[in-house]
Amino acid sequence: MDAFVYTANPARVIFGSGTLARLPEEVERLSLHRVLVLATPQQADDARLMAERIGPRAVAVFSGATMHTPVPVTEEAMRLVEAEKIDGLVAVGGGSTTGLGKAIALRTDLPQIVAPTTYAGSEMTPIIGETRDGQKVTQKSPRVLPETVIYDVDLTLTLPPALSGTSGINAIAHAVEALYAQDRNPIMSLMALEGIRAMARALPIIVQSPGNRAARSDALYGAWLCGLCLGTVGMALHHKLCHTLGGSFDLPHAETHTAVLPHAVAYNASVLPDEMVALAAALGTPDAAQGLFDLAGKVGAQHALKHLGMPEDGIERAADMAIANPYWNPRRLERQPIRDLIARAYAGERPVI
Repeated sequence: MDAFVYTANPARVIFGSGTLARLPEEVERLSLHRVLVLATPQQADDARLMAERIGPRAVAVFSGATMHTPVPVTEEAMRLVEAEKIDGLVAVGGGSTTGLGKAIALRTDLPQIVAPTTYAGSEMTPIIGETRDGQKVTQKSPRVLPETVIYDVDLTLTLPPALSGTSGINAIAHAVEALYAQDRNPIMSLMALEGIRAMARALPIIVQSPGNRAARSDALYGAWLCGLCLGTVGMALHHKLCHTLGGSFDLPHAETHTAVLPHAVAYNASVLPDEMVALAAALGTPDAAQGLFDLAGKVGAQHALKHLGMPEDGIERAADMAIANPYWNPRRLERQPIRDLIARAYAGERPVI
């Protein structure tokens, strides 16, 4: 076996159905007395219910979280944090809400409790991406890793099937790149393959039967494992492309990951024969890249970036940005092949190895 280094990120995970009932005791366990509850505008009602559940210790609600964690939104939330003398954060929602909580924690080191309602996986990582002036910048910091994550399957039952599909494939992307990360290790590889298997098994069922608790449980379990992968080892070309596309063209996060992933895998496939075999087996398909493309189709996801809001003249710009700052990838980064990859994702074509 090759030598490796494995570092575990400290986080408390509570998993099951009905586990949100334990939120008040987690607030008390962390000795929080002035909690700010965070959400997106669409989940403002959920945030208010969360505050009621917490009781007097929840002193304010901020429901302005949005995609890609824009710095101006964080600055607005920070004014509330300071005015209310907040000593802890509770985030309910997906990656947008978790991202806002992390952005506040980065500036304050306040404890965080996260109750995910999607399969984004961000709650298990010490990674934060913030957008300022159309540029998304990602960094790692132990300050942004949530202290407690409450996975309640019940919170995902009303997640629309379409969003369930793209959110789940977004999670799969974390595990896929963990399989060939520069700092990969056997523990993460086991978790990655198990997370991919759980997601690939669950997502088509959820689309057909959104209330299927067994499938919802599998998907949330897979999201946890995939999030652990993202938080523990480095990523490569796929995540670089998605951050570039999302931040530059304000594209929807999960949908962008879903459209790009098969093409990024195809780009690296020729130099990763063993990893591609393992990935294809986890997906239950003969070919990894084609299997990911077909999985997106099964969940009704959009294959074409042009239908997500990307302009055609953005292809060249995205290719330039993708190679502007050196980063690790198993296959050497070349502008023309990357440009062709982006063009195929833009058009919604099948991946080409």
